[in-house]
Amino acid sequence: MSSVAVIQFPGTNCDLDTKYAFEKLGCDTTVVWHKETKLPENTNLVVIAGGFSYGDYLRSGAIAQFSPIMKAIVAYAKDGGKVLGICNGFQILTEVGLLPGALKRNIGLHFISKYQTLKVVNNSNEFLQKCDKDEILNIPIAHADGNYYIDEEGYKKLEENSQILVRYCNERGERAVVNGSVTSIAGICNIEKNVFGLMPHPERAIEDILGSIDGVKMLEGLVA
Repeated sequence: MSSVAVIQFPGTNCDLDTKYAFEKLGCDTTVVWHKETKLPENTNLVVIAGGFSYGDYLRSGAIAQFSPIMKAIVAYAKDGGKVLGICNGFQILTEVGLLPGALKRNIGLHFISKYQTLKVVNNSNEFLQKCDKDEILNIPIAHADGNYYIDEEGYKKLEENSQILVRYCNERGERAVVNGSVTSIAGICNIEKNVFGLMPHPERAIEDILGSIDGVKMLEGLVA
């Protein structure tokens, strides 16, 4: 049984949804408060859940990067541990330097909340190993600062190292402009492929009654 640590900051609002999702996949899941300095023993996966850490003041994720638990997460990741950041969690991972690039305000300056189709760009990683390359997934998004930016040199490295995970697309798989992200990027990973970040919320797409179960195959790849 995989042991999952779900990180909770002041303002986090997807922690219990995330806990429920991984428990549904058969994981032993613990919610960890941001003031803790250590992760639970035998942790197999750390998930930084979505929400509005510290009210998204200053810049989304900018304050959360200084919380005590982040030192333990950085050390865990650098030692090869698996880390997943969802929405605000993705923002935090870029702020702390575990993932390249930055998340800016949506191009339309509005909060976006809806189901959105995504195209799997690379599945040569544990996160998307259960998905087919070019598969189209239907996953909810809910963010105001999801506009992913990276400079030209950084983007070239993402392409060369198969670090782009998913892109926003239409139902035919063609790229869609949703929030202004560079080449419609919705999620990436690090070069070592053990740290993953995405703006969409797979934990909100795990039951038919929610409108989609496409999130299951995304999350179960990390606990297979």
